[in-house]
Amino acid sequence: MDYKGYEAVVNYDEEAKIFSGEVINTRDVITFQGESVSELEKAFQDSVDDYLEFCESRGEKAAKVF
Repeated sequence: MDYKGYEAVVNYDEEAKIFSGEVINTRDVITFQGESVSELEKAFQDSVDDYLEFCESRGEKAAKVF
């Protein structure tokens, strides 16, 4: 998955029946989860947007993607 240059990997937990993901191309930790693909995509985008807003509110630069 890719959003605003942030890339994520996704896992599926069969027992819990939930998808979980983590952004892999930054040093900061950004995670998300969802019960469907559409919910997962939305959670990913929301998590990236929240991260960027958090950094901006603190006057910090977001960790660069690599």
